[in-house]
Amino acid sequence: MKPVVSAMNAWSCVVVSLFAIVILSIIGALFKSNHHSMTGSEEDPENGAAVAGTIFTAVIVYAVFFVFCGLQALLHQRQSNRGAISLN
Repeated sequence: MKPVVSAMNAWSCVVVSLFAIVILSIIGALFKSNHHSMTGSEEDPENGAAVAGTIFTAVIVYAVFFVFCGLQALLHQRQSNRGAISLN
């Protein structure tokens, strides 16, 4: 199977997706628990659980990106370990 994206793009996507998953999971957990730092002021949303649901949906999207880009990076790694010569 041939990779769809370049190796640099795949590894960059893996790193960005991993950070997004971690950071958004923490922010979503804070909203779900109605932590005062996220829902304590007048301008913050009142329904923290609804906001948390939206954030966790974004976490799922980033997890899909992480898996896809990780597989693409592994394909590049497997292809380079095999010693295949590419004429692209």
